[in-house]
Amino acid sequence: MNNGKELVKVEHLTKIFTSGLIGGFEIRAVDDVSFTINEGEIVSLVGESGSGKTTIGKLILRLIQPTSGRILFKGEDILQFDKKKLKTYYYKQVQAVFQDPFASFNPLHKVDRAFDLVFRSFLRDVSEDEKKELVEKALESVGLNPREVLGKYPHQFSGGQLQRILIARALLVRPSLLIADEAVSMLDASTRIDILNLLGEFRDKYGTSVLFVTHDLALGYYISDKTIIMYRGTIVEWGDTEKVFHNPLHPYTQMLLESVPDLNVKWEFKGIEPEREEGKVYEIRGCRYAPRCEKAMDKCFKLRPPMVEAEKNHWVACWLYYKR
Repeated sequence: MNNGKELVKVEHLTKIFTSGLIGGFEIRAVDDVSFTINEGEIVSLVGESGSGKTTIGKLILRLIQPTSGRILFKGEDILQFDKKKLKTYYYKQVQAVFQDPFASFNPLHKVDRAFDLVFRSFLRDVSEDEKKELVEKALESVGLNPREVLGKYPHQFSGGQLQRILIARALLVRPSLLIADEAVSMLDASTRIDILNLLGEFRDKYGTSVLFVTHDLALGYYISDKTIIMYRGTIVEWGDTEKVFHNPLHPYTQMLLESVPDLNVKWEFKGIEPEREEGKVYEIRGCRYAPRCEKAMDKCFKLRPPMVEAEKNHWVACWLYYKR
């Protein structure tokens, strides 16, 4: 479905958080990040906890403001949207499904309210009969029986069912971009695949782009057209998913893939190796991964490596691949 037309363009995005009131310190959660998402494309944003991937999702949703950089949506800077454009952006252009489905519902209200808010905020001209029909079709499209869903409270559903309801809500407005932030991490294995398939069907049927935020390499590989690997706020490698996974270039990407357990091998205790000292990570001028990298050179600690295209549609930020 990817038609190559650019939907989202992130340019030199940086987000700095300050910790403490007096004598606090700054943390660069996102540091000079740039990437694009095309129409009808599923992009996986992969990284460990603390890599900045969730922060990027919140920045695109405009839940938090960037310290610097731009986010262009269909060529327009979302930070410049007026109240009217911002409302359209929130309800028509971009929708999100978060990690904890229970946190997305008010336990005091029936799940119907999730749909009512969409109609009340954006689809005001829809009649009651049309509203009922749209909600029922949306629920059926995600494998739920409307008669078993409507009129009930969140605690009466499993996490997987609530995630389906949230995706059904997104279906009502058919957004251009769906941000799925660890949307399946709390679900059991079989339900995870069902939700991933739903996201894929959502893209194929409506042309919706998906930013799939995850720490799970296998899930990212299963669903995405393009993969972005993040480490401590920076992008270390990105490109076509097949190329990133089958020909990993950056030492961090290689380490991640080597760490995936082999189901054919039984774990054996071999003792605990001491962790390598990372020092003050946020003061490193060069590659953030350098303190953990066995291939690090002197300049890896001093100079930040540029992003270079090692092969077609496969980019990496590593001095090992830089050729002048």
